[in-house]
Amino acid sequence: MPELPEVETVCGGLRQTILDDPIADICQRRADLRIPFPATLQDDLNGQTITHIRRRSKYILADLTNGKTLVIHLGMSGRILITEAGQSYTPQKHDHFIVDFRSGRKLVYTDPRRFGMIFTEDTDALDDHKAFRHLGPEPLSNHFDTDYFHQQLRKRKTPVKTALLDQELVVGIGNIYACEALYFAGIHPARPCNSLSRDETDALYRAIRHVLRIAIEAGGSTLKDYKHADGQMGYFQFQFAVYDQEGKPCKNCDCGQTSKEDRVQKIVQSGRSTYFCATKQV
Repeated sequence: MPELPEVETVCGGLRQTILDDPIADICQRRADLRIPFPATLQDDLNGQTITHIRRRSKYILADLTNGKTLVIHLGMSGRILITEAGQSYTPQKHDHFIVDFRSGRKLVYTDPRRFGMIFTEDTDALDDHKAFRHLGPEPLSNHFDTDYFHQQLRKRKTPVKTALLDQELVVGIGNIYACEALYFAGIHPARPCNSLSRDETDALYRAIRHVLRIAIEAGGSTLKDYKHADGQMGYFQFQFAVYDQEGKPCKNCDCGQTSKEDRVQKIVQSGRSTYFCATKQV
């Protein structure tokens, strides 16, 4: 599933291509994804211009001139492709939603597993929508600080890795980046949240922000379906310290000199694979 760095990278690509380009037409090639397309979608979009593109958690938000916001969630396998003006394009089997712009560009939403979502909402009412009202702070925003993080973790007995995936605590970190952040903080993923000291909490806070920033700079991680809006891959997967590295030595300690039991291990937490260095993370 595309996580925060991947969605942020897609937003960056969209800002460079479709801002201030009036929408000429849309094509819905099926009735629904995870939820039905709104009956008003055509009327909400046609003739409008996207004035601002932003991200909230893993949602892409495109603000329109009529006071509406087009909301796109990529789900498990969703991708967005922007074609260039004048470029011919033949819709493919899993292309479910296409926006034609006056310039000749197209936005093509592809989703083989159809777990994504596309809908519109009044921009001013977005925070009260059921998809957003429960969400915690953005991990790279000023609303997510060390005091907030420490106070939230000290109230929880759940494993810290599980807590990092709770969207009410902090949004968008996702499985890959939770594993990587815990590695750089030197914290075992099964540790109860309330067992962490203030120094450990602060170290994890810094690691989360560090990992997300370098992942965004690398264009996210390409695993299975994810690509940028221009069709290119992300490259953070080549920098993984522990994620998907079971049995291998990590890159930042001496576990490579010892047995496999001291190297990168894999466990399952809440149905998700967790990777950690058995030497570095305690």
